[in-house]
Parts: sequence; C-alpha cells; structure tokens
Amino acid sequence: MSRDGEARAVRPTTVVFDLGNVLLHWDRSAAYRSLLADEAEIARFLETVVPLDWHRQLDGGRNWEEALGERIALYPHHEALIRRYRTGFSDTIPHAIEGTVTILEDLAAGGIPLYGLTNFPMEVYDETRERFGFFRHFRGVVVSGYEKMMKPDPAIFRLLADRYAIRPGESVFIDDLADNVEAARACGFIGIRFTSPEALAADLSRLGLPVGR
Repeated sequence: MSRDGEARAVRPTTVVFDLGNVLLHWDRSAAYRSLLADEAEIARFLETVVPLDWHRQLDGGRNWEEALGERIALYPHHEALIRRYRTGFSDTIPHAIEGTVTILEDLAAGGIPLYGLTNFPMEVYDETRERFGFFRHFRGVVVSGYEKMMKPDPAIFRLLADRYAIRPGESVFIDDLADNVEAARACGFIGIRFTSPEALAADLSRLGLPVGR
C-alpha cells in the first residue's frame, strides 16, 4: 500500500517527475542576493514587482520581453532589477537535489521508462537542460512554456500520456505541489507528493520500484 493509502496489485511501469523543487532546487531570491540589501527587501521586491502570479504567465508561454516590459512600465525605477529576472534566472537554480537525482539514476539503471512534466518558461528550460546531466535519463519531457498549458490543467496530463503512449494507471507522477498531485490522480496516475528524497525512495520502494539497491 502506498503512503496515500492506495493499494496497488501491479507494479508501476513508468515514472514521471516534476522538475522544480523535486529534481532541481529553485529559489527566486537567489537572483537578487548580491543586489538587494537583505532577505526582507528581496521578499518585498518579489512579492510586489515580479510576483509569483506574473512568473506563472512565463510558465504558460508568455513572451519574456512582453512580460518584462509590462513590469518595467509599472516600475520603471526598477528596470535593471526586473531585467535581472531573466539574465539571472540560472542563479535561481543553483544545483540539483542530489538525493532525487540518485533515485532517478536507480530507476534508469533498473530499466524504468522516465519522463518529465514541468511548469517552466521555454527559453530558460533549454538553458537548464544543458546544465544538468540527469536530463539524459528522460525519454521525453512536456514543458508548459512550449505547450501553452500548465499543471494542474488535466489537458497537460492527457498530452503527456498521448504523446508518449503512457498508461496513467501504470505510471507514478511525482510533484511537490498538492494541487498538481491531485490533478494527476484525477487523470488516473499514481500520485506522490514530494517532500524529501528519503520519503520518495520509501514510497517508490513500497510500489516495487528499483530504488536504493
């Protein structure tokens, strides 16, 4: 029985990973730590000038220059800092979450087909993929910025399943956000909410998948 209480008679055949805060550490504050005075000032800037709802428009495929121009028009005295959101985006992803990467590598070594499903702006996705070697283990990744749709919209889960001939009932989906996990379960996937590599390894082991061996 998995941690969410679902009994599984058949071992899953496929695993789908979210990226941000599952395989990649993501911290928007990191782009501004050398530019603003302290964490409180950074938090105010992120909440007011480049809020998370605005970032989600980039995840949904909005053009970067258009999106940046909108915020610059509202806060012209912050133009340099707003443009830093794009030029410093790689700083917001300082490293992979190594424990999860180890799990990914265990699954790959065990012959488990691996895929990604991520809310990610398209231009910076390509840059990020080139930085981290673990992407080679994925047979395919669905990226919201390219598809102009985002989790938790059921349509993006259907797109993933159709594009790669994935059977949701035989596939695990891993995400750090509860809404996305619930959406995946509603689409028939075996949903696991990520809290730590250790908890994820235990969940996958209970499902009979080859991790920690």
